[in-house]
Amino acid sequence: MRLIVVSNRVACPKGDEPIEGGLAAALVPAVKTSGAIWVGSSRKQTSSTEQEGFAQMEPLGRGAVVTIGISSEQFGGFYEGFSNSALWPAFHSRTDLISTNVEHYVSYREVNALIARSLLRLARPDAMFWVHDYHFLTMASELRKFGIAQPIGFFFHTPFPSRDIILSLPHHSELIQAMLNYDLIGFQTDADLENFADYLRQELRLTGNDNVFTTNQGATRLACFPIGIDVEQFAEQAVTSANRPEATRLRSSLQGSKLVIGVDRVDYSKGLLNRLRALDQLLQRHPEFKRAVTFLQVGVPSRGKIPVYRQLQGELASLVGDINGRHSEIDWIPIRYLNKGFSRASLAGFYRAAHVGLVTSLNDGMNLVAKEYVAAQNPVDPGVLVLSRFTGAAKQLDAALVVNPHDIDGVSRAVVQALGMPVKERRERWDAMMETLKSSSLDMWFSDFVSNLAECPRAERCAWTPDVASTPVRSRQLELTAIP
Repeated sequence: MRLIVVSNRVACPKGDEPIEGGLAAALVPAVKTSGAIWVGSSRKQTSSTEQEGFAQMEPLGRGAVVTIGISSEQFGGFYEGFSNSALWPAFHSRTDLISTNVEHYVSYREVNALIARSLLRLARPDAMFWVHDYHFLTMASELRKFGIAQPIGFFFHTPFPSRDIILSLPHHSELIQAMLNYDLIGFQTDADLENFADYLRQELRLTGNDNVFTTNQGATRLACFPIGIDVEQFAEQAVTSANRPEATRLRSSLQGSKLVIGVDRVDYSKGLLNRLRALDQLLQRHPEFKRAVTFLQVGVPSRGKIPVYRQLQGELASLVGDINGRHSEIDWIPIRYLNKGFSRASLAGFYRAAHVGLVTSLNDGMNLVAKEYVAAQNPVDPGVLVLSRFTGAAKQLDAALVVNPHDIDGVSRAVVQALGMPVKERRERWDAMMETLKSSSLDMWFSDFVSNLAECPRAERCAWTPDVASTPVRSRQLELTAIP
């Protein structure tokens, strides 16, 4: 059986270089061990269309990474345009930020078709396809057009919002109907699944039995697969990383103060402004914490070509400056804001040094930072996770201090509680969360989805006729030698 994994961002990390995004970080170890072929965009677009569709392959453990070239013009409309200015805000319930046009949507559909056609060079009769995230909602539809009858699965790493939110998304009906070409659609939580099923029932007038919906396109099954992490590997990495120079310097620089840490992409879904306001309130109401607590916020730059992200960068920098200006002492700054990425090895060392892990997303599919923070802790003296109730992780890690990120006072009080929590309670909470992490690991998530996809019947959706030459995308040839 050949497993072909598809996502927009792929990674083939060298050494300690940072991996962008939770999706890529999760798939790297899975591809390494499973032998899957992982396909995505090269993210090195040029103005020329001559290299569009050109693919390169690199080994990754037992598997391989294949990158597909996309022209700059098409990628902009696909990525900054429809994917991240329409789909991302919609799926995170920010309808006020939806901004797109028909050209963006056309680019989105064209890129889905281009990469689908690229996959034909990798396909064989025993292949299965596993497509990831909102960038490729229509991928299965395009693969079916090209004659692919093998099982095709899809996984939402984002939340899936309520029906009234989805109705605000341009082209929502076309997109969801195209998704019914998938055999299996996976979600992070039961609530996400129910929202999707509600749309099918109310808007498309479909009836489902045990979350299986049948149309003239075939049967599509909905199921919940909460993503995990490689718990043992990350815990071992944290022990090793505690002695890395960056972690050693961090601990030394604290001069005895307790560390509160947040690690996020700079995105409006992460609740970063509210988080900083909660810390400001903590320092105002509890001056005894001055010099006794330091907050480290790692804010990885993201989607800088989109205006709302540039605005958020400026607001964060301004708020950090304001808070530090009012609370800093000669030899102490309350907030250390690092606007750059770090390797997972470095982050593991930072997490282990932190007394409190702060995850206050306004809306998140899962949030693997929460799980990594827990896994990185010292079992003898673990830190405390303060976790937004609006993350998928909160459905599993209920032994965390679960907060409403919109409640500034509530978040502030939870941090105070975490800082003063006795070691016995910290160990009890940590033990409960670690048990959960081990029972829903990354390997289990990967194997569970793949085994469920393998059980999907070989649908009579279309015949096995992957003839690349007869189905060109925009009349350009794919420059990829077939991989055996």
